[in-house]
Amino acid sequence: MNSPVVSAGSYQNGEIVPHLPVIVSFGGVNAAGRSSFHSAYKRLVIDRLSAKEKQETLLSLSTLMGLLQEEDGKLIGNDGEECQPDQIAARFEESILRNTLLREIIPERFDVNRVALNSRLVINSDSSDISFTISRKEIPNHIPDNWSLTDCADDQDNVRITIKGKQEIYLPDFKEALVKTAGQLPTGFDPGKYYHSNHHPRGLQMSVFGASDALNSLGIDWDVIKNAVHPDQIGVYAGSGHGQMDDTGGGGLMKALVTGKRTSSRFLPLSLVDMPSNFINAYVIGNIGHTGTQIAACATFLYNIELAIKEIRSGRRRVAIVGNTEAPILPEILDGYKAMGALADDARLLGASKNGQITHLDRMKSCRPFSENFGFTLSESAQFVILFDDELALELGAQVHGSVADVFIKADGYKKSISSPGFGNYLTLAKSCARLRAILGEDALRHRSFVSAHGSGTPLNRSTESHGLNETAKAFGIEDWKVAAIKCYLGHPLTPASGDQLVTALGTWKYGFIPGIFTMDAIPDDVHQSNLSFSKEHVEVDADGMDAVLVNSKGFGGNNATGLFLSPQVTLKMMEKKHGREAIGRYRNRNQAVEEKAEIYAKDAELGKFQAYYRDSEPVLGEGDLKLTDKKLEIPGYDKPVDLDMENLFPDMTPF
Repeated sequence: MNSPVVSAGSYQNGEIVPHLPVIVSFGGVNAAGRSSFHSAYKRLVIDRLSAKEKQETLLSLSTLMGLLQEEDGKLIGNDGEECQPDQIAARFEESILRNTLLREIIPERFDVNRVALNSRLVINSDSSDISFTISRKEIPNHIPDNWSLTDCADDQDNVRITIKGKQEIYLPDFKEALVKTAGQLPTGFDPGKYYHSNHHPRGLQMSVFGASDALNSLGIDWDVIKNAVHPDQIGVYAGSGHGQMDDTGGGGLMKALVTGKRTSSRFLPLSLVDMPSNFINAYVIGNIGHTGTQIAACATFLYNIELAIKEIRSGRRRVAIVGNTEAPILPEILDGYKAMGALADDARLLGASKNGQITHLDRMKSCRPFSENFGFTLSESAQFVILFDDELALELGAQVHGSVADVFIKADGYKKSISSPGFGNYLTLAKSCARLRAILGEDALRHRSFVSAHGSGTPLNRSTESHGLNETAKAFGIEDWKVAAIKCYLGHPLTPASGDQLVTALGTWKYGFIPGIFTMDAIPDDVHQSNLSFSKEHVEVDADGMDAVLVNSKGFGGNNATGLFLSPQVTLKMMEKKHGREAIGRYRNRNQAVEEKAEIYAKDAELGKFQAYYRDSEPVLGEGDLKLTDKKLEIPGYDKPVDLDMENLFPDMTPF
């Protein structure tokens, strides 16, 4: 019989042990800054950091935002003056804190006081005809029946139009946005400036930056990785829910005809929801292996994680890049969610109005999970993680930031409305707890786990999600389950939301703080909390003793997902149990060089020296480059071939 193409795992005592998907790198950017090396996480807990860590965080953000740049070993401010590291806080801290997280939408996105639109008018020429002159080039393709055209004397370029009766026209107009708050990338940061990004939608620029941040943080050159595995053992799982809807993508496509502009050949393809994975494959890593994405509203990131871990556990993939990007801060998308009654707007900010007159707006506190709230706050984000199977992680000495124990996905069943919650989240939470108990035991579940809640900031979410969490805690004997809700800082970026939650949880394992729900004041009566612990302040925990986190997501349409992630300490113990102490010893020797290489990027990134993994001039493979037999396919640039000596997956069902 033919030898198997892939291994379902390692053998131990005669049993197959599935591969463990290990988080070996992560990167991206959101309203708190760059994700790699926990920079964005540290912005959330900056008031609890040591003086050194705070200074490093402010330096990282100041260079990201263009407030500082490194020149010949010196830090130069945007005023042209040299800045010593110990001067950063005094000079830039206030500006950094004011121009990150949730805040008023900046003019670079759009002018919230002059949102462009077309106003429809119907004019009537009952008393006299309407007459005006236009250029011959502006004559419409279809001339209305009530129009008369007359040549202009001594002017061959123009023609006079006379209208009789009624005429519908559209005039350029403006309005004030009802929603003016969003979670935006740090002011001054341009994700497209690190590569040749002309005419790329913002979401794709963010995808290239986020994937590059994760790759640069690996501490292992990509060429080393791709030559350590077979080409078809690499997978990319990335996308965006809305697609790229700004004027260089789908937005331009939809507006072109009604605004009299030309439809570009780029609009449609660049707007596709799978385009982030396509860009990563074609321009970032040159992947010819597996690719794909699932779209599941707010739970999309976890859906893509689930795709990746099933492939890694089975042995079909050994490397997976998983991520999502969303750049939805556009007037049209905000209007859509506002029409649903889902967004927090200026008029409903609690304590912001008096006798109908807005007197003060604390926009940074617009999102209030599990508190007195009234809607979510839209945001933008790009988050990527890189997964190896445990054997490859050991072989290459990769960093271990944690691992993915499981992801559970369930629908809601019959629903009153497509956006209303249902029963599915109870299933995903309960199964995640059951899986954690099975892997690490009752004590770890009850005393060494916490929850990163969806916590969208809507009244319905605070009631339904807290009930699901609380009932699950009761059922599994958890008396005081700690709950994080980071959308109070970052807002809701839709598909990458669970990615924001995950990278923040990785920060907890590094620095020992569960970020507090700082917008929480009074907890409403409809929030269930008998077995839950909500805190306005950051909660300090033993990072080494916090074994697991449940990342929870409740998406529009009944897309529920809960991901169970294990700490780096637990992950390494599991790898030692499977592979032995000697293997871990060899791994630590290899890991030292990887950590050193990653630290070089960390220092460069802190100083604003980013390098995008973007290769648009690489030689393209042609048919003549391939060496194909009935046993294998050899591809230039890869040390290992694609194995075509496949086993029969259905030996007991072969009909002849």
